[in-house]
Amino acid sequence: MLAFVYSFILLAAEGGHAGGGFLGWWHDNADPVLNYPGFEAWKFINLAIFVSILVYLLKKPLSEAFKTKREAIRAELIRAEEEKQAALAQLTTTEAKLIRLETEAAEVRERAAREASVERTRISEQTEFEIGKLRSQATSEIERSSQLARLGLRRFSAEESIRLAEEKIRREINAEKDARLVQANIQSIGGLN
Repeated sequence: MLAFVYSFILLAAEGGHAGGGFLGWWHDNADPVLNYPGFEAWKFINLAIFVSILVYLLKKPLSEAFKTKREAIRAELIRAEEEKQAALAQLTTTEAKLIRLETEAAEVRERAAREASVERTRISEQTEFEIGKLRSQATSEIERSSQLARLGLRRFSAEESIRLAEEKIRREINAEKDARLVQANIQSIGGLN
């Protein structure tokens, strides 16, 4: 459309005939720069006018769009920075928790080692106490068994002595010696009444 308007202006300026009118100098001028085939300065002027009008018409909507986009990008950058700060804070918190957990784990290991040492000592002492108790029980059991064996041996010895004495007496005593012994016993208790 701009080309049509521009062409109309050129025709009006020339006055409808070649060589005359307002722009007659354009065609009459023998300047090789302006008359160079394919250069045609009117195309560049037409382009400049078109670009100027386009810039004028689109400047406000494009500047608003660019401003909106710039604000959106700025808001996203601010949000990203806030998220980054939040993530760094969370990372710091997590690292502090990890350090605390490592410290707690070390304390638990130390406490477990101390408790194991105390338990080992307690078990050792208890074992020694149980060993001493078993020894004293074994000693008293041995003494009791020894006493029972001695008693058994004394009883056996006494019974054996009595049996051997009876056998000896039976072998040596006959009816005549028996009668004399009975007579002597009766006299020792006071006689027969």
